[in-house]
This record gives sequence, C-alpha cells and structure tokens, in this order.
Amino acid sequence: MELKIQAIHFDATEKLVQFIEKKVAKLDKTCEKITTAEVILKVVKPETANNKETAINLHLPGTELHASKVCDTFEEGVDLCVDTLLRQVEKYKERQGK
Repeated sequence: MELKIQAIHFDATEKLVQFIEKKVAKLDKTCEKITTAEVILKVVKPETANNKETAINLHLPGTELHASKVCDTFEEGVDLCVDTLLRQVEKYKERQGK
C-alpha cells in the first residue's frame, strides 16, 4: 500500500507522520487490496478549538472509501477516521466475498 500524507498550510511533524503511518498500517493489515491511502490534514481556523480537519481516502479495486473528521488534534482525527474506515473495509470485504 502506498501512503500519501498531505499537510495543507502547515508542516507535519515527524512524530505526527509516524503516528499516521502506524495507524494506517492497521487498515493495510485488515485488507491487503488497498492500493493507496491518502491522508489530508488541514487547519481550518487557527484561532478556534476543534479546528483540525483530517480526511483519509482509501483506493481499492473498484471502489474508494473516505472518512473525514474535524477534531481538536490531528491524532484524534486520524484515530476516528481509521476506526470509521475499518468498518467500511469490513463491509467492502463482505461484499467482495459474496
């Protein structure tokens, strides 16, 4: 699986990148058909709380899965997106199995 991390209007720290790689690896273990995972991080309004927008797009054969969350931290957003995508991947695998 190829992983692309895009940080819009800021530079992602090495610690954040490692955190994202570790979390997204869970998705790869769940479904080996994932070809690309795109993680898009964006600061919406710097002066407010809950201003970190996280979106993850997964490319699979014949479909694309997407999750996006707005949270206080990028770590929290990545956690929630990965949880959402794990459920979507399970549904995708059920459909493929039938």
